[in-house]
Amino acid sequence: MDRSEAKKEYKQAKRPMGVYRIINKQNNKSYVGYSIDLQARINRQKAELKFGSHRNSELLGEWKSLGESSFEFEVLDELEVDENSKADPAEELRILSDVWGHKLEKAGNTVVIL
Repeated sequence: MDRSEAKKEYKQAKRPMGVYRIINKQNNKSYVGYSIDLQARINRQKAELKFGSHRNSELLGEWKSLGESSFEFEVLDELEVDENSKADPAEELRILSDVWGHKLEKAGNTVVIL
């Protein structure tokens, strides 16, 4: 397989979309987000935290003071999208993240939506 063919295949590959959380294991605070490309978003979150450029100053401050080992990244839910559906997956993911936020709050977690 040549490079251009591999690139085309990568672009056409379906990536899991869904809701994830970053949990602070010290205080049980959950930072909940969603993405149409879960693994890419989680990798970006990790990189931004490691390099000190994360846009959520609260999360970044906790990361700096407690260290990477105090945090865990978790996929909460994946969204299966029907190719024939006219629904906007980003809107469905936003709603799904709100649902997870409420579930986690009921379970006693402090939740911040990213």
